[in-house]
Amino acid sequence: MSDSLSPPSGYDPKPSLKYASLVGLQAGAVGAFVSAIQNALATHSHGAMGFVTRTGGTIGFFAAMGTTFALTESVVANQRRTDDAVNGAAGACAAGFLAGLRARSIPMAIGSCVVLGAAMGTFDYSGQLAGEKGQTREEKRRQFFKQPLKPLVETTAA
Repeated sequence: MSDSLSPPSGYDPKPSLKYASLVGLQAGAVGAFVSAIQNALATHSHGAMGFVTRTGGTIGFFAAMGTTFALTESVVANQRRTDDAVNGAAGACAAGFLAGLRARSIPMAIGSCVVLGAAMGTFDYSGQLAGEKGQTREEKRRQFFKQPLKPLVETTAA
């Protein structure tokens, strides 16, 4: 008999903390870039330190949203033992809810959850905007170019 706790053969469990920390760091880097742009466009007397002191909350917020998304997505995927659009929708919903909480509004949190969850779920379901998932470059190339027709009757030398 097979063990009911073992994942199906087609699913590899995701390391949740590793994935969440990696995405959180990447999102924090994007937040640092956005904070630098905000600092450059604003008029203030803080100089270059305004990047951290005035708009530094943007860095932490982006990092928190990225970490929340990645952690929720991987935990849901590991619990369901599937890798599909629902995982991304759940992660985006959690990140959207966090965005609404930053605005201190529960209706905005619920709305952000619905909008981001629907957008990410649709994006994942559609195949990352590229269409068919899992095709290699060689398979796409073979489908693109015409294949020579096979002869209807093979001629044999008699």
